Amino acid sequence: MTSDALVDALVRSTFEVAGVLTRIGAERDLSLTQLRVLGILRDRRPRMTELAAFLGLDKSTLSGLIDRAERRGLVARGKNPQDLRVVDVFLTPAGLELAEQVYGEVRRALAPAINRLDPQDRDRLVQLLHTALHSPG
Repeated sequence: MTSDALVDALVRSTFEVAGVLTRIGAERDLSLTQLRVLGILRDRRPRMTELAAFLGLDKSTLSGLIDRAERRGLVARGKNPQDLRVVDVFLTPAGLELAEQVYGEVRRALAPAINRLDPQDRDRLVQLLHTALHSPG
């Protein structure tokens, strides 16, 4: 397989996944970035600065995004337990419930494509993608 074929396959898979996420997000009045925030916060409580860096957003853009999610009751901000000068962001129970619902819907929507692979190929694909997308250091 040439690198062009690999790039094409990655782009096609990205379009398919983005289409699923866009549809599921739109049904809940959530943008792709808002879905990313829910996904990130499912299992962690990052500092606002870490979240901004991870999403590639400036501080003011992230603040507006988190403000809107707070008004919807999906996230909250709080002092970092280890450093009270730092503000963390985390899901509320309603936000966690929504994140879990969205994740379940994404899994169901992608199941036909995933189920075309046997379990060993799925495991290998996960390993390959992790290796390809993991940034060193």
